[in-house]
Amino acid sequence: MCGVVGIAGSSDVNLELYDALTILQHRGQDAAGMVTDSNGELHQCKGEGLVRDVFRRSHMLRLEGRFGVGHCRYPTAGSSGPAMAQPLYVNSPYGICIAHNGNLTNADELREHIFRTDLRHLNTDSDSEVLLNVFAHELQVRGKLEPTSEDIFASVSGVHKRCRGAYGVVGLIANYGMFAFRDPNGIRPLCFGVRHTDQGDEYAVVSESVVLDSLGFDLIRDLEPGEALFVDIKGNLHLKQCAENPQLSPCIFEHVYFARPDSIMDNISVYKCRLRMGEKLADKILREKPDHDIDVVIPIPDTSRVSSQALAERLGVKIREGFMKNRYIGRTFIMPGQKERKKSVRQKLNAVKLEFAGKNVLLVDDSIVRGTTSKEIIQMAREAGAKKVFMVSAAPGVRYPNVYGIDMPTTDELIAHGRTDDEVGDIIGADWIIYQDLDDLIASGTEGNPEVKRFDCSVFDGDYVTGDVDESYLNHIHAMRNDDAKHENKVNKDNKDNKKESVIGIHNNSVS
Repeated sequence: MCGVVGIAGSSDVNLELYDALTILQHRGQDAAGMVTDSNGELHQCKGEGLVRDVFRRSHMLRLEGRFGVGHCRYPTAGSSGPAMAQPLYVNSPYGICIAHNGNLTNADELREHIFRTDLRHLNTDSDSEVLLNVFAHELQVRGKLEPTSEDIFASVSGVHKRCRGAYGVVGLIANYGMFAFRDPNGIRPLCFGVRHTDQGDEYAVVSESVVLDSLGFDLIRDLEPGEALFVDIKGNLHLKQCAENPQLSPCIFEHVYFARPDSIMDNISVYKCRLRMGEKLADKILREKPDHDIDVVIPIPDTSRVSSQALAERLGVKIREGFMKNRYIGRTFIMPGQKERKKSVRQKLNAVKLEFAGKNVLLVDDSIVRGTTSKEIIQMAREAGAKKVFMVSAAPGVRYPNVYGIDMPTTDELIAHGRTDDEVGDIIGADWIIYQDLDDLIASGTEGNPEVKRFDCSVFDGDYVTGDVDESYLNHIHAMRNDDAKHENKVNKDNKDNKKESVIGIHNNSVS
């Protein structure tokens, strides 16, 4: 999962790109970058780390241009490191860079085709580089010295025909303009807005509408699945549907966990969706535990807060902040190993003992993935003096890996896979556990926009909307994503970094 932004302005956009990336920081903390276009000259800055750590004042002074794109990276497919930071660039044709959110499910097949047929070289194992080169090739075969909007839309159509999976893309073509497009299923979010100025209309394309609010843009709408956008160098907006059979199937996990509650996605308020999730979960508690003895509802910060408020109100039980969060610790969901995740939970949260002592406590989380965090938090609640600890999840049990841009654990690392709810409750140490029903989760979204007929719920039901995910592909994902593989990748990366540092050190010594 990543955050992307593109701005076509009437003056330098570097500071607004920076602000946009800080707003999108929750979507990725591995790396960040931006590229601006100043009269056909592209300026780039990117690196590993948080947005505030990557960009310095000296960088911002050089990032001139009234067109620009930015990216904050959350690693999924591929390895981590400086070379994986986006935006990514190719110089032919014209000079193109892209920022990509999502994951291609046929990336390996495309790599072979790009090398043998398109005669292009790939420098990383990133599926984003694959997508960039597919788009560049499709544009190059148009054979135009100066591309038009129709050339760009034809190239996006070629991408849709060749690429499978999920992708929300923003990009620049040097001295020609900014483009954006969304996969034919609309799995990953992408919306655009306008800001009226004395110099003319300015446009922004972003992963989440909250960025538009903060930067003073008016939300126009979400890009339709398969739709492409192009803002030419004169500031004219062009839109076209580029897919043959688009079908909106947005990722429902955006509403469960990833998106900010003040965003609107596919005309659904994330905030109101989470309120409905809490109400429906409360109704299930009342059905299954009518004689519950819950004294207090305590949300697990931060994503479950909205659902917890609605749940507590429906149950008629008081809600309290029982855990204080250290906001300088990253999301434990993406920690690479069990030891790191367990340690991080204790660093991230601290119990307010007065809210637990002698009480029957209902803990509310947005979802339960590995169960590591839940087990630690329940233990913390008991250590703080809770008599009983109940656990509920605003989402159903996560039983299948995600293949569309979320680094979900492999099947055997998912605590709900192959287990009953009671078995999960025993493992994490809860007195009882209740999950949201999938039908209720879906209804929480569709009640916000009845035109959304289908969500991608593959992590809950194993139904992958692109129709190309089979057991062999999931086995491949398992080999790449399990904790042992991640540990090996980390060791290899550290060794490479150490070699680079030693070479640099020798060079510096020889110079001195």
